[in-house]
Amino acid sequence: MSSRKRSKFTTSPDIEKHFVNMAEWLAMESTAEIARMEERRKQQNSADAERSGESILDLVIADHRPGLGGNQLITFKRRNETIKMPWHRLRVGSPVVVSQFDSRSSGSDTGVVSAKKFDSIEVALHHRPDGDCFRVDLTADEITRQRQLAAINTAMGSRGRPGHMRSVLMGVRKPGFMEKELELEFHSNLNESQQSAVRFSLLAEDLAIIHGPPGTGKTTTVVEFIVQAIKRGESVLACAPSNAAVDNLLERLIDAKQQVVRIGHPARVAQRVRDFSLDGLVEKHDNTPVIREMRREAESIFRKADKWTRAKQPRGHRQEQRQEAKRLISDAKMLERQAIDSIMGRAKVICATTTFNESLLGERRFDICVIDEACQSTEPGCWVPMLRCDRLVLAGDHQQLPPTVLSTQAAREGFAKSLMEREMELYGTEVSRMLTVQYRMHRKIMDFSSQEFYDGELVAHESVVEHLLSDLEEVDLANASFGGVAAPDSNPIDANFIEEPVTFIDTAGAGWDEELEPGGLSKRNPKEADLILKKANVLIETGLDPKDIAIIAPYAAQVRLLRSLSQHETLEIDTVDGFQGREKEAVLITLVRSNNENEIGFLADRRRMNVALTRARRKLVVIGDSATLGIDDFYKSFFEYVESLQAYHTVWEEL
Repeated sequence: MSSRKRSKFTTSPDIEKHFVNMAEWLAMESTAEIARMEERRKQQNSADAERSGESILDLVIADHRPGLGGNQLITFKRRNETIKMPWHRLRVGSPVVVSQFDSRSSGSDTGVVSAKKFDSIEVALHHRPDGDCFRVDLTADEITRQRQLAAINTAMGSRGRPGHMRSVLMGVRKPGFMEKELELEFHSNLNESQQSAVRFSLLAEDLAIIHGPPGTGKTTTVVEFIVQAIKRGESVLACAPSNAAVDNLLERLIDAKQQVVRIGHPARVAQRVRDFSLDGLVEKHDNTPVIREMRREAESIFRKADKWTRAKQPRGHRQEQRQEAKRLISDAKMLERQAIDSIMGRAKVICATTTFNESLLGERRFDICVIDEACQSTEPGCWVPMLRCDRLVLAGDHQQLPPTVLSTQAAREGFAKSLMEREMELYGTEVSRMLTVQYRMHRKIMDFSSQEFYDGELVAHESVVEHLLSDLEEVDLANASFGGVAAPDSNPIDANFIEEPVTFIDTAGAGWDEELEPGGLSKRNPKEADLILKKANVLIETGLDPKDIAIIAPYAAQVRLLRSLSQHETLEIDTVDGFQGREKEAVLITLVRSNNENEIGFLADRRRMNVALTRARRKLVVIGDSATLGIDDFYKSFFEYVESLQAYHTVWEEL
């Protein structure tokens, strides 16, 4: 527990206005999400309803098994197994509603996606749903929004340490730093910029930011910071906006031998770390067998009390039975609470999403709140954990994807700006340290993003600086047919395709125009789709496993088209959002846009393209129309860059 002195001050009108705006943006977002859900639920046609990626129709139950917390884990597959599962946005942890695929039926059950595969989706429900054929729809997460709203209302009127932190984060008070040298024995093998970020963050009295560009070992650095804080006797609340990011952080802390507990819905916790979830630890607690027996006995007494008998019961006997059952249930709850308190009390780190159930923490406070992937959360989400902590460390990259916001108006007014981005604009290097050594990309894949987004400061570690696909043991150029070309040197692209880290293929002038998906509003480009799959097949023919390859498309319609054409189930095809925080040995990007009006839509979002261009380790392939995209300075710079690498090719070399 922190022993900091409390300070008192009143909020300024500007601060109050900021919090009022956040509440209004939350309401806008709720309205936009509910409207979209209602519109989609009206669609009974599979093609129409599934186009958004937020619904899967015509499903049957393939399996069911018990899960933690009394849930049933239900696996759904297509009723017609010859039809592929559609591309969808349902991630592990997504709130969903399961209903019968029948317009005449109104029954439904709410649940949480607990696992997903290419041909199935698993949902945690309170019970096995009735019916033969089902649909699964993403639903609005109003509980999360209510927690965010409660947090910002509390923050706006807070005094003491939370009030001081609010003042720092709003720029009213300067963040403080201790002036002393730290001698640390690092748990991990960190480079100089990572060590600097850890030391800097440990000296922060209010706020510190660890800026981690792609592949720079941000999570490694965050974990080391947490380990060092624990060594100093400090308590840590470690959070992230998504369940996947929390579980990644949790796994790394487990590897570092830390006493850690993960709180949250058991279905939202990855299988590999469920033994460290609160539910998993309670299952193994000494109190649990007693709790189960008490609840079984209470249920038995309730049944006896409700059972009709011919013999006349003494007056008040049934009431006494029910009271006894209620006492047993109350005692069981008390024992369960004791088990939870015991488990939480031993933990040095609590891991949770930023919008956790606060009742699990009681009155517990922490010295430090760490929010990983902070740029992917809207600001209200960050206030839930921040109110329980004395100091804040944000980690992420404001040059990558911002938070997802459905309401156009709320995004335009400022809801899509994360807290980390706002603090970087407010304080910059005064509160932040950037990690500069990246361990993912060949230097030629890295250099463009380094120049455009990171002032040229990124450096490729010696282990990756020149690594190529041809260095992989499984890659064998002699086995590749290069798309049917008899000899590699007869095709100028395929001759160097494996040996070069970057390839750009320009479709300008080929008439490969974009088109609207039939019956939809999303765009696709069939010719680009054919070529990019051909190039993926070239990589596979050399021996590269399809699971080590990704195809990224900026438009959902292109993703759906590519998935329908692909012959490889483990070849991942998704939008940019689906690959945030991930990497593959080879990444192929289809830019889609090709038109006479030079319209590029949301390809103008440079940060989105930064994510796409930095997922590849050894091979990056980009296909697009320079005539359409070249009007934008960012793409113009990219085309100049690939020309400087002699990585520029035209589609005419393919024809």
